[in-house]
Amino acid sequence: MASLQFKVARKPAVLVAPSLPTPKESLYLSNIDDQAGLRFHIPTIQFYRFDPSKKGQDPARVIREGLAKALVFYYPFAGRLRDAPAAKLVVDCTGEGVLFVEADADVALAEFGDLQPPFPCWEDLLHYAPGSLTLTNSPLLLIQVTRLKCGGFILALLLNHTMSDGTGLVQFLTAVGEMAKGAPRPSVRPVWKREILRPRTNPAVKFPHYEYEQIEDKDGQMVPVNEMSHKSFFFGPKEMESLKTQAVGQGTKHSTFEVLSACLWRSRTRALQLPLEQEVRFIFAVDARTKFDPPLPKGFYGNAISFACAKTTAGELANQPLSFAVKEINKARTAVNDEYMRSVIDLMELEGRPRSTVVGSFFVSDVTKIGLGDVDFGWGRPAFGGPAKGGVGISGVSFFISYRNISGVQGILVPVCLPPAAMERLEAEITEATKKSAPPFLHSSL
Repeated sequence: MASLQFKVARKPAVLVAPSLPTPKESLYLSNIDDQAGLRFHIPTIQFYRFDPSKKGQDPARVIREGLAKALVFYYPFAGRLRDAPAAKLVVDCTGEGVLFVEADADVALAEFGDLQPPFPCWEDLLHYAPGSLTLTNSPLLLIQVTRLKCGGFILALLLNHTMSDGTGLVQFLTAVGEMAKGAPRPSVRPVWKREILRPRTNPAVKFPHYEYEQIEDKDGQMVPVNEMSHKSFFFGPKEMESLKTQAVGQGTKHSTFEVLSACLWRSRTRALQLPLEQEVRFIFAVDARTKFDPPLPKGFYGNAISFACAKTTAGELANQPLSFAVKEINKARTAVNDEYMRSVIDLMELEGRPRSTVVGSFFVSDVTKIGLGDVDFGWGRPAFGGPAKGGVGISGVSFFISYRNISGVQGILVPVCLPPAAMERLEAEITEATKKSAPPFLHSSL
């Protein structure tokens, strides 16, 4: 698929404003929303098949109209970010609108083959219109709908991450789909309420937040994303069964996320051939909506994620059994609760919104359950829905994407971004890891 070439004819980007008047106000962003590590844009992509019952209907027009109606309820997206005192950001609800591009491509959906990142001609499927990559004083969303010659279409999107996490984005896109199909209002009422995540009156950092420790890149390990190799790895039932068998430690069962993360963290560390004494981190997003006490209200579409962090050395991670990495990841995941989240919010207040640790870090966001593959604009569920690529923002970012391959096997797709030589070693590591079975002593019936 990577060699597929096609032409895309685009119309100029236009602003789509709410279809009805909306409040003009300034809205608070939480310290989770506007932390330095989320001040970037994240691309997603959805591929839709031709639906004979929709023949004659233009998906770009239908989605554009649904978007304008949904923005009445999600009007902050139609505003602009502004700088505020103390390095904060606020949303100025101007009602100006979001960027929208319609396009046509001389390619059929079937020609893409097994849909997975990296996608061919990506820059044409989501053309970065002027201002679309600017953080403040610019549109907060860019949407491009590209019609295909088979009657299907592609929806690619660029989100200013300070506005929403993946769950919030899917909630918004679901509302666009509902309005596009004729609903008078979204089925889930959107809730802003970022002020419930304000720092405490007496801010206090009560946990070690290794995910925000700043480490100097003394060895020049940070390679620009444009010099990286991109590849996606598929983990189906057979691969996961092999990994879970290896990860069994003292009879304990672990989640698919923990086991797959452990495999990738260890394999990637080995592939990078880092110094054995170097600290390495596995940093992963945890949806904290139900971790707060009380839980965040239904319909909350802001950033409600914690970056949990497991830490060890490259040597220990590479040489220990898989169960070691699984245990460290489980420990980091279970530490996230209301007090932990309040500690993160207070840390941002006290230390000026530090960036996430990058050197020696592997970032993963699990989007298998957020529903990007379920968003329906009237043409049914997408053939693929998820992040458009790995290495978003920084090279060490990957996603877990729910995926059914061309053979019909359901599993998890993981786009990875690494230097070319390290990518070759990673392929070999993963191939070896997914063929292994448990060590002999684990087969004991005792």
